[in-house]
Amino acid sequence: MKKIKYMLKCIKNLNIKNMFNIIDKLSKKTHKNKFILTIDIIYCALRYGAGYYDYQEFEFYNLTNKERKTYLTRVKNNNIIKTYNNRNDFYNLDDKGIFNETYKDFIKRDFLIINDDNYDEFLKFTSKHKKIIAKIINGEGGKGISVLEVNKENAESSFKELLNNKQTLIEEVIVQNKEISRLYSGSVNTLRLFTFFDGENAYVLNSVFKIGNGGVTDNFSSGSMYTFTDENGVVIVPAIDQNDNIYEVHPITKEKIVGFKVPLYDEACRLVCDAAKLSPTIKYIGWDVAITDDSPVIIEGNSYPGVFQIKPSLTDNHVGLIPKYQKYMNIK
Repeated sequence: MKKIKYMLKCIKNLNIKNMFNIIDKLSKKTHKNKFILTIDIIYCALRYGAGYYDYQEFEFYNLTNKERKTYLTRVKNNNIIKTYNNRNDFYNLDDKGIFNETYKDFIKRDFLIINDDNYDEFLKFTSKHKKIIAKIINGEGGKGISVLEVNKENAESSFKELLNNKQTLIEEVIVQNKEISRLYSGSVNTLRLFTFFDGENAYVLNSVFKIGNGGVTDNFSSGSMYTFTDENGVVIVPAIDQNDNIYEVHPITKEKIVGFKVPLYDEACRLVCDAAKLSPTIKYIGWDVAITDDSPVIIEGNSYPGVFQIKPSLTDNHVGLIPKYQKYMNIK
């Protein structure tokens, strides 16, 4: 019943124009008849909960039904979240101020929430940290994040501008690991580690490595790329961006991406598993983790993790996340 209700909601919000744009694109790419593609998209939506974006992103047009069944779609991901994450407690992760206070032993950096009455605290903070990162408390998708340098001359104007922009959370800037900076130094390149907490133990189910590409954040919607690591933190496939460009090497730094080993990866996995136990009512979390020269640090936790899976065309192993996830959770 929940699946039917969600599907009806999706149909109600369906963007017909976007769907047919994707069908046109796929028809040119695959040389398949548009009508056949349309019927197949509808079938995959009903059978696997795969919307047309899932159909395109996970290349269902090239998969057998047996292979399709293994891929985590947005409908199935939504069901996981509804089953294991208590929506009433989402604010503990979504509000960056509350999150930083709750997980201060895991974020390992100074932070301050500014308001009209704590300019003196702002001065004290910025005298210790000349460069800061500013965020909107409830910002998403890397929006509203900026890095700035504050000194005696611009402190007052910076303070007012931050308040005006609702960038009321300021943090000490993370200095990332030197090896990771070689890939791209313009942003902090992070791991997205997905954990599941069964009430006693926490497990890392999926490991994504996000890399900036010309911007100050590594967020996918802001132009960055992402790839995947194995259980040892070694990148196993080329990176892709939002436009489906494939990168064996970084286009700016020319550093090789496939085969790169994320430093302190085991420590990062232990860190998020320990952090996962602080949120027993939110069992499935996507953690953004940065790596410094000394240790991994958590940037944020996502109560509504997105879907990241290796594109079938990037690997010979056309198996999605569901078989691995089913070892730890019930997927409907």
